[in-house]
Amino acid sequence: MSITELSRRTFLHSVAAATALSASGLVQEPEGKINQVDEVQLSQVHGTSEQNEKAPGPFLPTDQRVGFAIVGLGRLSLNQILPAFGHSQYCKPVALVSGDREKAIKIAGQYGIASTSIYGYANFDQLAKNPDVKVIYVVLPNGMHEEYVVRGAKTGKHILCEKPMATSSREAKHMISACKEAKVRLMIAYRQQYEPHNRALRKLVTEGKLGVLRGFVSSNSQEQGDPTQWRLKKSLSGGGCLPDVGLYCLNASRFLSGEEPTEVMATIFQPKDDPRFTEVEAGCSFSMKFPSGFVATCSTSYDVHKSQFLRLEGTKAWADMSPSYGYHGNHLKWSYLEDERETEVVPQIEEKDQFALEMDHFAECILEGKTPHTPGEEGLKDHRIMEAIYESGRTGRIANVAD
Repeated sequence: MSITELSRRTFLHSVAAATALSASGLVQEPEGKINQVDEVQLSQVHGTSEQNEKAPGPFLPTDQRVGFAIVGLGRLSLNQILPAFGHSQYCKPVALVSGDREKAIKIAGQYGIASTSIYGYANFDQLAKNPDVKVIYVVLPNGMHEEYVVRGAKTGKHILCEKPMATSSREAKHMISACKEAKVRLMIAYRQQYEPHNRALRKLVTEGKLGVLRGFVSSNSQEQGDPTQWRLKKSLSGGGCLPDVGLYCLNASRFLSGEEPTEVMATIFQPKDDPRFTEVEAGCSFSMKFPSGFVATCSTSYDVHKSQFLRLEGTKAWADMSPSYGYHGNHLKWSYLEDERETEVVPQIEEKDQFALEMDHFAECILEGKTPHTPGEEGLKDHRIMEAIYESGRTGRIANVAD
């Protein structure tokens, strides 16, 4: 499935939004269409019972690719994002921003980035003078997203920001306004919405294969170690397990159902004798009610062995992914009744680099003047829901989701 293939509702919404933004002068004009690139395919050598082979690509030539500046050289950047450029069709790394210049020089050498395109946080704004940079990818602790998205927008570059978008809905709204004022595009890196298994499951829903959706059950949990890490400092993270890993459950329920929750009920767990959780929660369980009656029941934790799964239940069938939410290894299956026999289907879906897919989508949006599938407004919605979850956890009562 193409990474740009959306449901009809989402597609129409994107077109309408893009038209409105273009008419109001709030976004830069497109850089130009993606040029047609000739594909090279090998002859098929397998028999008719085997799938045909397809070579990767086609890939844009280097001089036509969209240049990215990576801001922050932590684990995600080094282990996932920078290697993903090797699988990208439309993108290339052209600049680095880091507080550790020595480390940045080593990384730049590995990826063919010029030493003149290495920046610190103090001279971050000099990215405005680098014509090779079209996108600033903010990969910093959550509490730093607002500052660097706002500063990045002022450079005139488009912004891709890691999730969670910020630490509050107030910050998220400021980031959206700053990008609109600067006439640049803003996309939030919800990689799972571009991942092939998740898109295949969304297609099952839109095609009615599951019937009317009734329930969603999911967990995304792991054990955190070092109590000094930034994820356990509220000023940098905005919260504990909920905005980090629980957000995946929350966002998946919205993406897969195509609905928005109206109210939530939550329980928050924060132990008093664990040095890891002096500032943030260790666990959170929450349920969300949607207008159709669809209910999502989710749990997330920072103090249990890794557990990642989701199940979507409908009137005709159920589908689940176990494991889910990972960088690799997602596994989808669905089950329905046929001729009075339960039939389980495990679709054969090629795994692809999720970071390359999301970056390529943003590059397409820039080159062709389209609205991103996960714009800043997507991150804002999740922040409003998380704030309702925290409110419910504090009060022990149902909390309404703000408009």
